Amino acid sequence: MRHPVFLSLCLSGAMVLTACQDSGKADVERAVKSVNVIDESNLNDIMLTAGDPNEAVTYFNRSLAENPDRTDLQRGLAISFIRAKRPAEGTAAWAKVVAAKDSTDDDKVSFADALIRNGDWTRAEEQLNSVPPTVETYKRYRLEAMVADSKKDWKKADSFYETAVGLTTTPGSVLNNWGFSKLTRGDYTGAEKLFGQALNYDKDLFTAKNNLVLSRAAQRKYDMPILPMTQIERAQLLHTMALSAIKQGDVATGKSLLQQAIDTHPQYFEAAVRSLNALDANVTN
Repeated sequence: MRHPVFLSLCLSGAMVLTACQDSGKADVERAVKSVNVIDESNLNDIMLTAGDPNEAVTYFNRSLAENPDRTDLQRGLAISFIRAKRPAEGTAAWAKVVAAKDSTDDDKVSFADALIRNGDWTRAEEQLNSVPPTVETYKRYRLEAMVADSKKDWKKADSFYETAVGLTTTPGSVLNNWGFSKLTRGDYTGAEKLFGQALNYDKDLFTAKNNLVLSRAAQRKYDMPILPMTQIERAQLLHTMALSAIKQGDVATGKSLLQQAIDTHPQYFEAAVRSLNALDANVTN
C-alpha cells in the first residue's frame, strides 16, 4: 500500500528536480546573455573610438546582417563611415538612423554633419531646422555657424560661432573655423585675433598656425609670429607666407621667404624648391 505513495513522492521529487534544473539552466542562459550584451556593448564602444574605422565598418555591417533592426548598430556604422572619411556612405547610413522610430535629435545633428562633409549644404540646413531650438549643443551651433557661412550670412554665423565657443571647454577648432570665416570675408585683423585665441587653447593646432600666417601675410606682415613650432612646421609656415607674398606682388620678399623655408627644413623641401625654381624661371622669361 505504500508503493503508490512512495512512487508519487518520487515522481513529485523528480518533477521538482527537473523544474529546478530547468530553472537553473534558464538562469545560466540569462546570465550568459547578460554578459554577452555587456561584452558587445564594450566592443561597440572600442570600435567607435580606439579601433580602426574601416575595421569598425566591417564589424557593424556584420552585426547588422544578424540584427538588422538594431538602431544602435546602424548608428555605429554611420559613425564609423564618417571616421573612415567615407562621407557618401556615412550620409546614407545616417539617413537610415534618423528614419528609425527610436532615433534622437542628436542623430539629426550628426546626419547634418555628415551631409556637410559630403557637400550637401541644403539638406544639412533642413536637418538642423528640424531639430527643436531647445537642443542647445556645441555640435549643433558649430554646424549652424558653418551653414550660415556657406550662405554668407555673416551676422548669423558670428552669433552661432560665439554660442558654440561658450558651450565647450576646448574651443580651439571652432575658433579656427570662425577665424577662417573672417579670413574669407577679408577681415584679416579679426581673423588674426581668432587664430591667436585658437592657439591659446590648442598650441598644436597646425591649421590655426597656418591660417594665422595667412591672415598676417594678407596684411603684409611677413615676420614669423612667436609660436611654439617644430623646425618642419617653421619651414612649412615660411612657405605659406612666401606664396602669400608672391600672390600679393611682393615677389622679392616671397623669394627670400622661399629660400628661408628651404634652409630651415631639416630634409629636402621639395614643394618650396619647386616654387622657387618656378619663380626663377618666370623671372628669367
